[in-house]
Amino acid sequence: MTPRSNARLPKIPEMTIRRLSVYTRCLLQLEEDGVKTVSSQELADRFNLNSAQVRKDLAYFGEFGVRGIGYYVSGLKAELQRILGLDREWPVALMGFGNLGSALFHYRGFARQGFRIAAIFDEDPSKVVHEVESTPIFASRDLVREVKARGIQIAIVAVPMEAAQAVADQLVAAGIKAILNFAPARIKVPRDVRLKNVD
Repeated sequence: MTPRSNARLPKIPEMTIRRLSVYTRCLLQLEEDGVKTVSSQELADRFNLNSAQVRKDLAYFGEFGVRGIGYYVSGLKAELQRILGLDREWPVALMGFGNLGSALFHYRGFARQGFRIAAIFDEDPSKVVHEVESTPIFASRDLVREVKARGIQIAIVAVPMEAAQAVADQLVAAGIKAILNFAPARIKVPRDVRLKNVD
């Protein structure tokens, strides 16, 4: 397994990066199932992928397979996590702590992907004085201060539809670089801010 250094990486297509995330989830599942090695064809068959595309995508980053064996599941998973920045912990702001926000806070999938909810923000004064599992809840007016203090660059939006755009504007003003939007509304952000709307 010989990954390339970042200095020698060619320009990577956006869709390749997205597929790396899919491959990583597949490898996590295989690892949990006790699978030690997997070929590109087995990976493709098991998860309805294209084996040639798998090999092409991985080739951007180096040589990961072993002839006659395939890929070592744990090793490839670790390399893809490193490439995607998932080998470190990313502090995240959670905007809104109603039913949806609470459910997202307790969803363990974020932590498995390296995302830790470091602060919660809500407009309800009755929630602001509390902590949830040692995670503080702040008033929205404290957003800029807390984002800077905690080194937060990513936010999850879980507010009602009518508040979504205003919250997105606050996040952009606070310096947030990526937003995962669970609100039932399409929001607009500047081109230099990454946005993913989740239905």
